[in-house]
Amino acid sequence: MARFYSEPSRTFSEYLLIPGYSGAEHIPDNVSLKTPVTKFRKGEEPAISMNIPLTSAIMQSVSGDRLAVALAKEGGISFIFGAQSIESEAAMVARVKNYKAGFVSSDANIRPDGTLGELLEIKAKTGHSTTAVTDDGTANGKLLGMITSTDYRVSRMGEDTKVSDFMTPLEKLVYAREGISLADANDMLWDHKLNALPIVDAEGRMKYFVFRKDYDSHKQNPIELLDDEKRYVVGAGINTRDYEKRVPALVEAGVDILCIDSSEGHSIWQKRTIEWIRSRYGDSVKVGAGNVVDDEGFRFLAEAGADFVKVGIGGGSICITRETKGIGRGQATAVIEVAKARDEYFRETGVYVPICSDGGIVLDYHMTLALAMGADFLMLGRYFAGFEESPTARLMVNGSYVKEYWGEGSNRARNWQRYDLGGKEKLSFEEGVDSYVPYKGMLSDGVRMSLAKVKSTMCNCGVLTIPELQQNAKLTLVSATSIVEGGAHDVILKDTSAVKR
Repeated sequence: MARFYSEPSRTFSEYLLIPGYSGAEHIPDNVSLKTPVTKFRKGEEPAISMNIPLTSAIMQSVSGDRLAVALAKEGGISFIFGAQSIESEAAMVARVKNYKAGFVSSDANIRPDGTLGELLEIKAKTGHSTTAVTDDGTANGKLLGMITSTDYRVSRMGEDTKVSDFMTPLEKLVYAREGISLADANDMLWDHKLNALPIVDAEGRMKYFVFRKDYDSHKQNPIELLDDEKRYVVGAGINTRDYEKRVPALVEAGVDILCIDSSEGHSIWQKRTIEWIRSRYGDSVKVGAGNVVDDEGFRFLAEAGADFVKVGIGGGSICITRETKGIGRGQATAVIEVAKARDEYFRETGVYVPICSDGGIVLDYHMTLALAMGADFLMLGRYFAGFEESPTARLMVNGSYVKEYWGEGSNRARNWQRYDLGGKEKLSFEEGVDSYVPYKGMLSDGVRMSLAKVKSTMCNCGVLTIPELQQNAKLTLVSATSIVEGGAHDVILKDTSAVKR
């Protein structure tokens, strides 16, 4: 006979935190959100930790190299989407790793016979005001000049004006040769009062830019997540089909951690993938696995050698797995059960395998609930998709700015590898939808606001760290009526969209 669970599976919205005693020390500035990402033995430190408990989902519409840099600046990790060619994913990883080293590959380039109109299109696409002029218009062409926003005035020039007519030519540029140290490059920026310093090879071909803003950025982001070489930390998604080729390419590109991207992780395919990585690299390459929703799934992946385990099936806002296949579990219930399994495994083996709550986060306070229920960190898709740095286009729909957001199981993504069950190499039916999310501006502003709420709530609970929250949190189920009571009710709201003159 089938196994039935006596309790219903529940979502984050069905719980609230009960406040605890707050002492004088319980202020947001004293809260630490540092959390482990990879497994570690009792008494040891994890190889990788984050300064905030947030990662971005392995999705085409979420995690590109630009968002990876922005999230690492805030202390988290982005997992570059794997539903692309091996070469393309490895290139994204390499761009992130090169970025913090201070030597940034130029993604805004134009030929000297290009026009002002073409330049404006490049600027609109990349968001960058500094453009390299190369002989072939590529990032590694021979450097002929440079354009910044001070070199032209749109109101006084026609869009057919040739780039060669207004660019700053090479002979008037201050540039450096490949091999210069970052410290010396920064000195040149300051000595010559520059905002950007081009770096060229021995043949005069463009290699990198070093920007003054990147030097300032480090001072403005004290909790940015860096590796031992002061480069941004970045993750990448892999699948259970081409890992023998994809993993070496990503490792060569400098990836810090991998994660198997799958809708369901309790499978022989994930075990084989992890075993291959361990046989080839030992423990030097870190890899997370998932997704699972119960204790059996967690133990299976922990024993297979996963560095962390992702929890959640069907809880994502664009996921229709529960509708189409009838599998999954309420995210709160899944996290609670898997957290218990993690703690039991730790008591038995002395090895702590962090868990990542993936899906089900709708409101900011759900982040705190997920952490209190036992998650070590969170993976978010919809949340990050709305920020400026996500890879998708910003559009105007019905008078409001939105960004595109689609599931990896949608026909648009066609990421059949994520739903691989060892059969044909195709997507048999959709498990995700194509949608929009509200545009939310810059990632740094949104993340800092969300985590300010998390820190404030932790202070209300009388805790200053995530482990303290997990140990001391008091949670209560809420009724449907109390959920209504928790929002604005029985009042006439003012129309805040109207602006008084």
